Amino acid sequence: MKLENLKPAEGSTKVNKRLGRGQGSGRGGTSTRGHKGAKARANYKRKIGFEGGQMPLQRRVPKFGFKNINRVEYKGVNLDTIQELAEKKGIDTVTPEVLFKQGLVAKKDNVKILGRGELKAKVKISAHAFSATAKAAIEAKGGEATTL
Repeated sequence: MKLENLKPAEGSTKVNKRLGRGQGSGRGGTSTRGHKGAKARANYKRKIGFEGGQMPLQRRVPKFGFKNINRVEYKGVNLDTIQELAEKKGIDTVTPEVLFKQGLVAKKDNVKILGRGELKAKVKISAHAFSATAKAAIEAKGGEATTL
């Protein structure tokens, strides 16, 4: 075997159609594009959602609702999660930074403490918001709920 004898495996390569190379090639004239119309022209690109002139789906379906630009998104953390942190990791002060280090929230998330589960430990918690039940449960155990 020599380098000049090497060739790709049978059927692994494909020769491209050579379009528009004269009538004798069998692919001259319209170059396999048919006669006239948008698809026969250069740089043809169908619009996204175009349905051949039929009213497109995104225009047939009615509009509804709105996006409130003043909405504040919170990442919820429940009391049972905080109780787990207090038991397993020995954490007695919970802040968004601590929750970030534990992988519970992202760096820029606003944190809201929610009331699911039972809190047994006395914990100081700083967060952006608290649900009424969570705040009551924290203060009932002698903890502190500080809104940032």
